[in-house]
Amino acid sequence: MGHPGTSLFLEGTGLYKAPARRKAGQTRPAATLFYDGIERNLSMAVALSVVVPVKDEAGNVAPLAREIAAAVSGEEAEIIFIDDGSTDGTAAALMALKSEIPSLRVLQHGKNLGQSRGIRTGVRAARSDLIVTLDGDGQNDPADIPKLLALLRAPGAATIGVVSGVRAKRRDTVSRRLASRFGNAVRARLLNDGASDTGCGLKAFRRDAFLALPYFDHIHRFIITLMLRDGYEVRFVEVNHRPRTAGASKYTNLGRLIVSVTDILGVRWLQRRFKPNAETKEL
Repeated sequence: MGHPGTSLFLEGTGLYKAPARRKAGQTRPAATLFYDGIERNLSMAVALSVVVPVKDEAGNVAPLAREIAAAVSGEEAEIIFIDDGSTDGTAAALMALKSEIPSLRVLQHGKNLGQSRGIRTGVRAARSDLIVTLDGDGQNDPADIPKLLALLRAPGAATIGVVSGVRAKRRDTVSRRLASRFGNAVRARLLNDGASDTGCGLKAFRRDAFLALPYFDHIHRFIITLMLRDGYEVRFVEVNHRPRTAGASKYTNLGRLIVSVTDILGVRWLQRRFKPNAETKEL
């Protein structure tokens, strides 16, 4: 793996800064699911990392980034946008903000890998042990971030793995709300995780806890279930939800339903094939 002191990103026009020069004959490891070529700079640790995966959201990223910056202005924070193979001007819109928002970092997948992989890429590159995620369509309200962090940082909260938002008043179409209600009811019955709104992208969690979960595409919809499986507690907070003002959704109700059935069965298998944690001590 890479050297932890390697600086990653240019403040100017480029997306990435080249890694530190390697010795003669030394090659850079190939990118894999477990190593994506992004090296975490621990010498520049911060208190909070906000991770936002986006695809073709050129009309949303600038106002969203500014709102996030305002919401975490009292924190020593970084804001990480992951451009997941966009074909519009998303990357350019983000890079144009670099001088305005110094804490902004921009990562880019060479092709579309999906929302879960975008989150994982951002979390792996994060310089904080506390992570907040938001959807990139602007429907999550960054002003709710402090509410989630307050629970995750409260005294005695070390056993809490994730704090998840629950959209108090959905600003989606009737068909999407009905499909979401049906899907949540099915998964609640099968997975018994107490979650009523797993589709809310606004979450706060511990980096090491997330990276210890078994990864698969669409894991972002099962973070709550898998945190419980690993012995963590979860908390829920009502949050604001806003209408989409630009761009288009990347999901269809039918497509999401078909994928969800397979995923739920897979996660149910993971639940059954895991023994509860026990105290471990060195003798």
